[in-house]
Amino acid sequence: MGDFQLLARGIALAGCGIGAGCALIAGIGPGIGEGNAVAKALEAIGRQPECKSDVTSTMLLGCAIAETTGIYGFVTGLLLIFVAPGMFMNYLK
Repeated sequence: MGDFQLLARGIALAGCGIGAGCALIAGIGPGIGEGNAVAKALEAIGRQPECKSDVTSTMLLGCAIAETTGIYGFVTGLLLIFVAPGMFMNYLK
C-alpha cells in the first residue's frame, strides 16, 4: 500500500468521523423545540383547562413530527460510522 492510499484512507475515515459528529448534533434541535412546545402547551392548559385534550393531542403530533429530524440525524450518523468507512475502503482498493 502506497503513501497516497494510506493518506486517502485517513482522509476518508476522518471525513466519516467529522460527518457523523455533525449529523449527531442534529439531536439538539428537536430537544429544544419539543421543550418549547411542551412549555407553551402547559401555559395554554393553565389558562384554559377545558381545552386540555385538544392542546395535548396537537402537542403530541407536533413533538412526533419534530422528533423525526433527530432520528434522521441519528441514522445518518450511524451510517457514517459503520457503513460508509467500509464502502470508502472498497473504493480505494
